[in-house]
Amino acid sequence: MGTKVTALLTRFSDWSTRNLSHQQFLMVLSSIIGFLAGLVAVGIKNFTHYIQRLLEDEFIVNYHNAFYFIFPLIGIAITVFLIKYIIKKDIGNGIPTVLHAISKRQGIMRRFQSYASLITAPLTVGFGGSVGLEAPTVATGASISSNLSRLFKMNQATRTLLIGCAAAGAMSSLFKAPIAAIIFAIEIFSLDLTLVSMIPLLTASVSAILTSYFFFGNDIILHYQLSDQFDVSEVPFYVLLGVIAAVCSIYFGKVYFKFAAIFRKIKSGYLRLLAGGLSLGVLIFFIPPLYGEGYDVINNLLQENYIYALQTNLFDSYLDNIWVVILLLAGLVVFKVIATSLTLGAGGVGGIFAPVLYMGSAMGHCFALIINNLGILNNPISVSNFTLVGMAGVMAGIMHAPLTAIFLIAELTGGYELFVPLMITAAISFVVTSRFQPHSVYTMELAQRGELLTHNKDQAVLTLLNIQQIIEKNFVTLNIDMNLGDVIHEGVIKSSRNLFPVIDENRKFLGIILLDDIRPIMFDQKMYEEVKVSDVMQRAPEIIDLRKDRPKDIMTKFQETNAWNLPVVEDEIYVGFISKSKLLTAYRQKLIEVTV
Repeated sequence: MGTKVTALLTRFSDWSTRNLSHQQFLMVLSSIIGFLAGLVAVGIKNFTHYIQRLLEDEFIVNYHNAFYFIFPLIGIAITVFLIKYIIKKDIGNGIPTVLHAISKRQGIMRRFQSYASLITAPLTVGFGGSVGLEAPTVATGASISSNLSRLFKMNQATRTLLIGCAAAGAMSSLFKAPIAAIIFAIEIFSLDLTLVSMIPLLTASVSAILTSYFFFGNDIILHYQLSDQFDVSEVPFYVLLGVIAAVCSIYFGKVYFKFAAIFRKIKSGYLRLLAGGLSLGVLIFFIPPLYGEGYDVINNLLQENYIYALQTNLFDSYLDNIWVVILLLAGLVVFKVIATSLTLGAGGVGGIFAPVLYMGSAMGHCFALIINNLGILNNPISVSNFTLVGMAGVMAGIMHAPLTAIFLIAELTGGYELFVPLMITAAISFVVTSRFQPHSVYTMELAQRGELLTHNKDQAVLTLLNIQQIIEKNFVTLNIDMNLGDVIHEGVIKSSRNLFPVIDENRKFLGIILLDDIRPIMFDQKMYEEVKVSDVMQRAPEIIDLRKDRPKDIMTKFQETNAWNLPVVEDEIYVGFISKSKLLTAYRQKLIEVTV
């Protein structure tokens, strides 16, 4: 079956090459990718809902309320088992995996990534894992897009654009927000905002949302339409909300990476499963609203239905006290990121998109209730509006995607009347958060490794360079114990270069000898035994360390030293040389590849 499909696609590729221009074929392919991304979104959502219905069916309904906090551990355990014994590969971490593939693998993703998250994410979320389905959906669609691009022999620039189309399609289908989906792809994947890129993104987004309407009808994630108007007198409160959203965003990032570091130190996968799964179960037992994605909680908060939103057995009798409600909402803000981190640390598969919206809604709602119940205003502020704007503020801070946050909330709720407060809160949250956390949760680890693509074209090209491919290894090495006679016979005679790296018996790089350094004495045979390599060796102007130096660092070293060749080491062991001319040639070639 697979062979027939491949043959059919190959014939289609041959036909399109003869009959369609590149731009026309890109339009066709982007619409196909949008449709496939829409199907992925439909499949992941339906599989997740099926599992959720199964857990609430008659044969376990009597035990559900008593033992539901065990379900997340069961779901994560099944997920870990599938990854370890069936898939047998690390499926990565959603969007960061896609970003890494773009920056370091020329947009090439492995085939198993086309189905791995499609299976494991619904198991994690369906059983109550406190994560979202958005990132796995994007990663699955991106992998399908990447492999289709390879099949149709697309270059790196087109492959990256089509991955962005898959991301836009996935988000458009999930949220029925086609404009926000396009902006998401541009902001998160650092795509160029040009007509050439916009049309395929638009095509993919429309194709995906039509697929979603076909399978889901008019069903949407957030069931809310604006009823309260924006009042200009509330602007100071939206400014304050932006600052609080930034604080929450910084808190989210700190806690998220702290837990990730803790779980990385646990070498045993089974121990991680037990530690994370049991801790998550205990947390959900005391705070039931942390169970699952949390969109039902968001919808109930928008309706101010606290009985269903907070669903707690411990404080049911106190929910008529508004300050108890405020305290519980603050608890959701604090503990949601912990639940998400425990789910992922234990081995679950999911993303942070839904938790971010959840945290933002609880924060905004809590903020509005506090202001209204302090007795400082004659007219109360709109609780629902601040709930919505709070989501945008936290999303802008955590994901560093303010435009996505603004347009997503506006499209989800038909709330274009909230554009001004959305812009105020999202902008403030983004600016303040960026001051303390210059990179988003998606990109933090990549940025620390120097592997992050940005909208800065020069920086992006440098990031995409493959340094290994430009290392020259045809230099004759000299041992530190050699004398001048050995240098002449083993080095000068055998090499066409005028530069010789000096190493010890363990190939540790020690320095260099230039032909100009020995030219005055190289014909004086009396000096052959007297002069040692150490006598004429000099330090290299700079050393390139493959473990530490990124392309940008290497370019800086050439600029600061004015050298034409610099030695390359790995763990102090000599590897070869990089020449400035070859580095600049590779840079120009990569620039052509990513802009065509």
